[in-house]
Amino acid sequence: MPGLYYEDFAEGRSWTTPSRALGEAEVMAFAELSGDRTYLHTDAQAAARGPFGERVAHGLLGLSVLSGLMINLGIVEGTVEAFLGLAWRFTGPIRFGDQVRGEIAVQARRLSRKGQGLVTFALKMKNQKDETVQEGEFTLMVRRKEKTG
Repeated sequence: MPGLYYEDFAEGRSWTTPSRALGEAEVMAFAELSGDRTYLHTDAQAAARGPFGERVAHGLLGLSVLSGLMINLGIVEGTVEAFLGLAWRFTGPIRFGDQVRGEIAVQARRLSRKGQGLVTFALKMKNQKDETVQEGEFTLMVRRKEKTG
């Protein structure tokens, strides 16, 4: 199924992604990939004395997973042209074994000076307890429908 075009994104339209588990395997793989081996994520003994009392997932891992969950909805499959920016807040820890999901809504849309479609999405990442652990906005450039006649 092709994704939605700029014109299809009405303000307020929303989606909820399927959930996904984040655990030790994902955190350790992200630590290796990113080079961020901070004790909060990788050292159980040191993290036990830290602010969360245990290891937690990288905030940027959560952000990356949420981006993937959004893409896997298919709403911009084949129509996204660029990721333009974000504003983001990390509001709680993602604990090993948490089931996270995304809540996504069209916050605004506008045309750029060059006539490109820009869509800003409000996103929340929630865990299995319905607690918001991350939230913010993504702005994407989304293809416009072909003009006819």
